[in-house]
Amino acid sequence: MRWKKMTYTGWGRALSATGEVARPERARDLPTLAKAGPAMGNRRSYGDAPLNDGGRIADLSRLDRILGFDPDTGLLRAEPGVTLGDLARLFAPHGWLPPVMPGTGFATVGGAIAMDVHGKNHHGTGSFGQHVTEIELIGPDGPRRLTPDDPLFAATMGGLGQTGIIASATLALSRREGDIMMVTERRAPDWENHLAVLDGSKASYVVGWIDATATGAALGRGIVEEGETAPGLVPRPRAARSVPLDAPAFALAPPVVKAFNALYYSRVPKAGRTVVRPIESFFFPLDRVHAWNRLYGKRGFHQFQCVVPLSETEALRTMLDRIARSGLASPLAVLKRMGPGRAGPMSFPMEGYTLAVDFPNRDAAVRLIAALEAMTAEAQGRLYLAKDALAGPERIRAMYPEHGAWLDEVQKADPEGIYTTDLVRRLKLREAA
Repeated sequence: MRWKKMTYTGWGRALSATGEVARPERARDLPTLAKAGPAMGNRRSYGDAPLNDGGRIADLSRLDRILGFDPDTGLLRAEPGVTLGDLARLFAPHGWLPPVMPGTGFATVGGAIAMDVHGKNHHGTGSFGQHVTEIELIGPDGPRRLTPDDPLFAATMGGLGQTGIIASATLALSRREGDIMMVTERRAPDWENHLAVLDGSKASYVVGWIDATATGAALGRGIVEEGETAPGLVPRPRAARSVPLDAPAFALAPPVVKAFNALYYSRVPKAGRTVVRPIESFFFPLDRVHAWNRLYGKRGFHQFQCVVPLSETEALRTMLDRIARSGLASPLAVLKRMGPGRAGPMSFPMEGYTLAVDFPNRDAAVRLIAALEAMTAEAQGRLYLAKDALAGPERIRAMYPEHGAWLDEVQKADPEGIYTTDLVRRLKLREAA
């Protein structure tokens, strides 16, 4: 296997690693790679979850073959580098979709398992790992086939890649009525209204864009989108564009962001509307702009994403107020209601509300995110490790109270710490309490 020394980043581009990277094209190489270091996919995690500075790591994005599909049951077996966007494009015309899709179609099956990702339907469908029926996991001692009744299976779901390298996974696709989306958009003029619409929605897919610059009576205003699959003519999606270079700092200056957010809010009529969209446009709106992370400039960006219990809406409102008054937020801010579904002890979801906001990588933003982390802990919530790049180890154990059970399985699967990544080192997740 050929190794190449390179410097690489997560999607946020604020943190980087330098080390040897291998890009296997055949599954037969995986047993050797499983003795060398951790694995990564398309590096759509924002922070340092896919980084191994100074060490080796296997890029599995070329292992992107579909190994089998049963059209009667919807069970699909795939290699870890298959992207969820490819699965949606291939199977939606035949009435099937990945059961859970995050905000980007470039997420891989292996990455979706490692982070136990969630989507716009978490309130009704749960997390990605809950729909995985079998995995082939290769550790230092060789391959194992795991099913949900094995504790190591649960430790792998949302397990940050610490139990081994995924060689294949069997996933239960969801049957859908068609390959277009009927999307109802409505304005939410303030925080209370926004939560009320999310709470009252009966739609399969629900997400709220929130104006993180609005203050006062308009705090929490935004647009709620409710989506259902439907049969019909597929609208032609717009051709993807690309950001060719790192944007200057003034591109996301507070007056620019505030003006953009006001225009974006006003694009939906007061009475609301229903529109038809291609599936990709609804689930993966940012994928239409390749390399959109360059809009934050060469220093990159951080995303803060937390979830707090249903009883802690006032704490979340206080966080949003602090964000809005800081003048640091970007146009990318999302509010969703989550259900209780999660597949592993280190999985992010809990029943409650999740808020995600992007910030340019500046010193003031780093300080703000530290304050938001403390507020999340006080509200008995947790941070999403797929997005985090800044937290310290002090509060993470309390946020993830099943850490000890996870660590027991990890230590048995990888006693030498071969799969330790920068995130795991930073948060001291391989250390006992």
